[in-house]
Amino acid sequence: MSLLELRGVSRHFGAIQALTDMTLSLEPGQVIGLMGDNGAGKSTLVKVIAGNFPPSHGEVLIDGKPVHFSRPVDARAKGIEVVYQDLALCDNLTAAANVFLGREPRIGIWPFRVLDHAAMYRRAAELFKELKSETRPRDLVRQMSGGQRQAVAIARTRLSEARLVIMDEPTAAISVRQVAQVLDLIKRLSEHGIAVILISHRMPDVFEVAQRVVVMRRGRKVADKQIAASSPEEVTGLITGAIAAA
Repeated sequence: MSLLELRGVSRHFGAIQALTDMTLSLEPGQVIGLMGDNGAGKSTLVKVIAGNFPPSHGEVLIDGKPVHFSRPVDARAKGIEVVYQDLALCDNLTAAANVFLGREPRIGIWPFRVLDHAAMYRRAAELFKELKSETRPRDLVRQMSGGQRQAVAIARTRLSEARLVIMDEPTAAISVRQVAQVLDLIKRLSEHGIAVILISHRMPDVFEVAQRVVVMRRGRKVADKQIAASSPEEVTGLITGAIAAA
């Protein structure tokens, strides 16, 4: 049974048709590369899955059962997390504080309850070890590399026991070494049975970590293929319209 399934999902904003008859299925632990030019409909698709927009037509299913998300917290309750390109981290806080942001454990008796920093450091260290990241719980985020920041954002999704993580351009504007670290983090998620939708313009990244590539153009899906059955040249043709569909 698929973890996530979209059946004929469309979304319009007045006269603008942003997404048309989208079908998609995703298994636990599977990594899908979602590709397309700006305006192809990727962001609208992600926002439908993440609960920002309800579909105008069609249905979204989790574990084979229809779901109706009216806000992002509804999607999170079903195990769907989004790591946006800006990561939404607080630079002045430690890695551990960012992992637990809004969900901090406390000790003591009300009204004298305080943050349990020891528990936060301990659990964050476990998550970073699980992800095989060199990130340290007590380090300030403002002192971190792009790869370490991604590790903090991904550890936050592990804390919430996400089943599907959507990553928006996670390797944009970081060094080659940091790109390798982020791709390793995606592989770790997959190994733990967590599905990943990787939105990226970087063809090598998608072909390294994804099992399938989904290409969108003008709000429609024009390809959904196994990586082994496609090529960067074909995907480029699909994105630009040189190839109509595959």
